[in-house]
This record gives sequence, C-alpha cells and structure tokens, in this order.
Amino acid sequence: METTMNRLREGQSARITSLGLTGELRRRLLDFGLIEGTEVRCLRISPAGSPMLYRVRGTRLALRTADSSLICVEADECV
Repeated sequence: METTMNRLREGQSARITSLGLTGELRRRLLDFGLIEGTEVRCLRISPAGSPMLYRVRGTRLALRTADSSLICVEADECV
C-alpha cells in the first residue's frame, strides 16, 4: 500500500520509495540512510502528533510530521 511516512501507525513497517524533499534537509536525511528501498518502522507518535519517532537502519530518528509527509513509502498491511 503506497502512502507517506507520516501516515504509518505505531509498530508499522514500510520501505521508502521516494523522497520529495530538497536542499539541506534532503542531504541530511540521505546521510542518515533514508534512501529508496530502506526499511523504516514507526516506533512512537508524539501525543501532539509531531514529531514521530522512526527506526532507520538500527538508529532512532525523530522527524516532524511535515517533513515525513514528503517521504513516500510502501507500507506493510498489518502492524
């Protein structure tokens, strides 16, 4: 199921299909290993909805919802 990272539920995994980011933020996320085909897992969602905590390549990464909404993923159907 094609979606964006901000729509993942806690415990749900997905694979990155594309990054809709540009500039410095795109470079920084690429440095963290967010490239096409990388598996991500949503670990926690802030009570306010932003930021969201993800596991990427064994590292925990917090992203604002606005930034994670620009990253397309192919999500697993179940949690």
